[in-house]
Amino acid sequence: MIPSAELLPDVLPTDRLLAGGKAVPEIRAELRRIPNARNAVAVVGVYLQSFGLIALAVWIGQWWAYLLCFLLMGRAHAAFASLSHEAAHRLLFSKKKVNDWVGRWVVGYPAFISTDLYRRGHMAHHRDEFGPDEPDMNLYRGYPISRASLRRKLTRDLFGQSGWKNLKSLFRGLKYDATRTHAVCILVSQAVIFGVFAALGYWWLYWVMWFLPWMTLWRVTNRLRAIAEHGGMERSKDRRRTTHSVRQHLAARFLMVPYNIGWHLAHHVDMGVPWKHLPAYHRELVASGWVPEGLEYRNYPALWRKLGSGADVVRQAAIEAELASEFEPDAPAPAQLAGSAGPSS
Repeated sequence: MIPSAELLPDVLPTDRLLAGGKAVPEIRAELRRIPNARNAVAVVGVYLQSFGLIALAVWIGQWWAYLLCFLLMGRAHAAFASLSHEAAHRLLFSKKKVNDWVGRWVVGYPAFISTDLYRRGHMAHHRDEFGPDEPDMNLYRGYPISRASLRRKLTRDLFGQSGWKNLKSLFRGLKYDATRTHAVCILVSQAVIFGVFAALGYWWLYWVMWFLPWMTLWRVTNRLRAIAEHGGMERSKDRRRTTHSVRQHLAARFLMVPYNIGWHLAHHVDMGVPWKHLPAYHRELVASGWVPEGLEYRNYPALWRKLGSGADVVRQAAIEAELASEFEPDAPAPAQLAGSAGPSS
């Protein structure tokens, strides 16, 4: 999975990019400008695309509307996680108090995410991908794996086994001082959402249209996105060796990587660039020659095929690694309680 040397040209610095890939100060200042108004629209939009969609299904009242709504709720959780990720980087709003409050109570806790705990683990991820403090190593290591192994992982995700592990971590968080407040806030938010549905006479919608997609569809989306970000890469100061680059197409951006989270290499080169400006920043990296055409996968299925192209005979070491990924410690790690928040970006 590691790019060959010819796909990693040494072309930096340029007149627009510094040696590490960050933009020169005058360009970087514009790229790092937080679009407060646009992000406020995004926060409202994520509710229209989730709870608003549920309301639309109820108004239509047909079985196919409920089914379509259920299928789109996995995408809704991806959108909440993407905005929570922005808040974790303090890029959602320029005022820290506003950013953190919205990150916690508006896009975090309602989606089973502790933005604060996610931030703690996520910064370790950015400081040293694949390093000793990498919080998501179990998601990334061992690729390429066999197609059968990848299918087993996705099947566990789809049928709730991965979600059940995460749910147990949430309840275990109630036992420990470091995580109790965050777990309580998540549970209070869920109780409020359930109460609203119940007050409107549709208590069952919480379980079918909100909780169940989080337990199942979102797990599949989260794994596919996460392995497309870092699966099979390695520890390196060159972000092209730690992070995949995938061309962004409309369907993927809508279903799996909303709010530009798919421009992931650019995000790792400069994590201070808000989602709105990541496409422009990616274009800068491409124009410099630092991201040549051959480095980018043409789409996500092409990358997933390569990630699932390992040997069919699973080595004992791989078996042990998979068993280790199933082990659950007594105390939940911050990333576990954060709900696999997501984007491990």
